[in-house]
Amino acid sequence: MNVMATETEELKQICRYIRKSIINTIADAGCGHTGGSLSEVEILTALYFKIMNIDPHNPAMDDRDRFVLSKGHSSPGYYCTLANRGYFKEDILKSFDMIDSMLQGHPCMRKTPGVDMSTGSLGQGLSAGIGMCLGRDKRGLDFNVFVLVGDGEMQEGQNWEAIMYAGFKKTKGLIGIVDYNKVQLTGTTPEILCLDPLDDKFKAFGWEVVQCDGNDIAQVVEAFEKANQLSQTGPVAIIAHTVKGKGVSFMEGKYQWHGKCPNEEERKLALAEIDSCAD
Repeated sequence: MNVMATETEELKQICRYIRKSIINTIADAGCGHTGGSLSEVEILTALYFKIMNIDPHNPAMDDRDRFVLSKGHSSPGYYCTLANRGYFKEDILKSFDMIDSMLQGHPCMRKTPGVDMSTGSLGQGLSAGIGMCLGRDKRGLDFNVFVLVGDGEMQEGQNWEAIMYAGFKKTKGLIGIVDYNKVQLTGTTPEILCLDPLDDKFKAFGWEVVQCDGNDIAQVVEAFEKANQLSQTGPVAIIAHTVKGKGVSFMEGKYQWHGKCPNEEERKLALAEIDSCAD
């Protein structure tokens, strides 16, 4: 097996582990956004285990790459990734969404190691990412800023103000990723407020666009590597076509699993199915 194939398989194993961790974290807490946490796994795994310049032992280093989870409600996927990457012990996941826990329902930069931006109010992540880029340039630092937004979230107007600004100003080192699972709280995104043609809209505002299967780890890594190169001259959007609830067949593509918590029977079924996907 060649080096690339070996690396891809290792990343797939990490994805499976994180998916199981998401199911357990949400089931233990009795709350949490399951569908969007599962759809973002390959995106977060590629970023934290392959792409970003980070150090879990020095999470505040000046020249680290920044990440903003604009779709802050999918925090279980984020926290499980951070724990698996070594930002904090995995047993802390059992405190998810408890009063005074360092793992609140939405990410808090003052409580959680590795969190660069407090989020939860939808539509603000790209604006925050632009601010990080402006601060970086003023301080003479060198890092990239990655912002993950939901497709339902893209219906918020502030996103488009940020997209217009970054395109006009040719903001370098800004990479926005759309978790395009096409399902939101009460139905499908095409039915509620269609975003298509999303690629043409980004391009019209002066962004470069890369598209990929957002649940294929090899494609996601390739998309990020291409985006890193393109971002040297301006902002880049990665449209990651994903599946809501990816990895658990009875959750996949169902809006009912946007914010639903699995019961004990559903937990067992989900964990068994994720395990069965191992090669």
